[in-house]
Amino acid sequence: MAAALVAYPHPKDAEVSARMRRNTKTETKPERALRSALHARGLRFRKNLLLRLDSKTVRPDVVFTRQKVAVFVDGCFWHRCPDHGTSPRYNSAYWQAKLDRNVERDAEVDAALAAAGWTSLRVWEHERPDLAARRIARRLGAGAEVCPAGLSATA
Repeated sequence: MAAALVAYPHPKDAEVSARMRRNTKTETKPERALRSALHARGLRFRKNLLLRLDSKTVRPDVVFTRQKVAVFVDGCFWHRCPDHGTSPRYNSAYWQAKLDRNVERDAEVDAALAAAGWTSLRVWEHERPDLAARRIARRLGAGAEVCPAGLSATA
């Protein structure tokens, strides 16, 4: 049975739409901080690499191609962080549907990556970059990458 198609919500005014369009999709402070921490550990990666999977295309924030690991830095508001996510009171029906769809899309992306043999890791914007980098390095495996000086990038 086909799922019912739900109309995408629309904001109540043009100012909200304009403000949302100004939000950057890449190069956010949390992304840059995480990449810096990963680089300091000697880990080398690609950023915002388009991955064409069987069921969809995705563009993770950080990609380790050899290990097939995709890392996403998720904003607490936009991806409904259980600790810091909030629900706006103004135009709440719009925001409820929009934020629910973001979480649903994240799950679809994770499933598509897993089906293609990739590991998907999610980092919240509030996480300390050094701790997130350590968690990612552990997932990659000790010595998975080597820094330029020839030193092992230990977790």
